[in-house]
Amino acid sequence: MEAELNDSSTAHMIWNALPIEKHGSTWGDEIYFSIPVRAQEENAQEVVEKGDIAYWPPGTAFCIFFGLTPASSDGEIRPASPVNVVGKLLGDPTEFKNVSHGEKVTIEKVE
Repeated sequence: MEAELNDSSTAHMIWNALPIEKHGSTWGDEIYFSIPVRAQEENAQEVVEKGDIAYWPPGTAFCIFFGLTPASSDGEIRPASPVNVVGKLLGDPTEFKNVSHGEKVTIEKVE
């Protein structure tokens, strides 16, 4: 699925680290995996939207949010702790419900 990165410094760091191929973990309706990027909190958010892609500083992880997580309440999508939102999926985020824990995920540049 294609996504669009924003203009944050964290997004630029991720772009420069691509391609990345990892086995993803799931946490509710979130897929996450460690990436070779070390960024500090940058306008970090405690609540995200369905389809947001983000970087989780404590785990140096790339996150794809496609629904509620175990930390969610009142219908809000909540990461484990604040994340740097770096972009948005351009397709239907619920398609990620078909991705299993441990499945290989590839992030690559499309210019």
